[in-house]
Amino acid sequence: MTPGPGSRTRPVMGTTVTIEVVDIDDAGRGAGSRDIEGALDRAFRWFDEVEAICSRFDPASELRQLSERAVGRPVEVSHLLYAALEFALAVAEESEGAFDPTVGHELEARGFAHNYRNGTIVAPVSMSGAGASFRDVRLDRAGRTVALTRPLILDLGAVAKGLAVDLAVRELQPCTNFAIDAGGDLYLGGRNGRAEPWTVGIRHPRLTDRTIATIHVTDMAVCTSGDYERRQVDGAGHHLVDPRTGTAAADVASVTVVAASAMLADALGTAAFVLGAVDGLRWLEAHDVEGLILSTSLQRFATKGMRDGAVLSNA
Repeated sequence: MTPGPGSRTRPVMGTTVTIEVVDIDDAGRGAGSRDIEGALDRAFRWFDEVEAICSRFDPASELRQLSERAVGRPVEVSHLLYAALEFALAVAEESEGAFDPTVGHELEARGFAHNYRNGTIVAPVSMSGAGASFRDVRLDRAGRTVALTRPLILDLGAVAKGLAVDLAVRELQPCTNFAIDAGGDLYLGGRNGRAEPWTVGIRHPRLTDRTIATIHVTDMAVCTSGDYERRQVDGAGHHLVDPRTGTAAADVASVTVVAASAMLADALGTAAFVLGAVDGLRWLEAHDVEGLILSTSLQRFATKGMRDGAVLSNA
């Protein structure tokens, strides 16, 4: 998206976030709220708040502190962190560990430990956390507490950005027509400046600046995970680790998921990537979302509605 009137771009959560609000009153479709600048302010504040709470890279974040303090005892957490962890653990349970928010140790062992704000490396928790799984996290909804049965490093990278997008959407909905681009996590509300559904190009995982498919979206999230996104310093592997084996998932090049919620699309797509093309497609279909999985040989595995040029709407 190109920033312009009603648009704002900021670095946050380790990526660049652009939000565009479209006023197409002259086309007969109202922009809704006239407080566009206020809506943008509130939307970006959610990105700041989710990062402050859920960052694995900030030693002062609530998530990082939880990894340090909750071993063997329940710790009360904020509503936002509890909701993110509860969702992540539900996906982990249902995917039988293909998705797992305790994968932080494996990621840091692979070198994914740099704070993008200042380049520092996050200090390790008191013990390694090797061999931990989502089953080592205990939630108590009544007390809103979290306890860890063993040392581990929590990572909400496949949840937090989608959560921030969804919270920003809530602030922008009165504007009717808007787009959020958070480094691969998109939400397209209403219509674009031509009063048409938003056009989304799905990146070719092997050819930079090329698309491999195009879809049209209204009031939906589109989230893509690719093996090209973050690589180890030596280039040997990527950040999409199979928590069950501790190795980088090797069968899939990219997964794109279209769903009503960015947090849902992001988490389901991460699990699908780890599950592999065939099982990942079954996983997406079982959750009634649309998706396109590209294998490392660029074979396409698509849900019924995810054809090139498809129009997908939650309106």
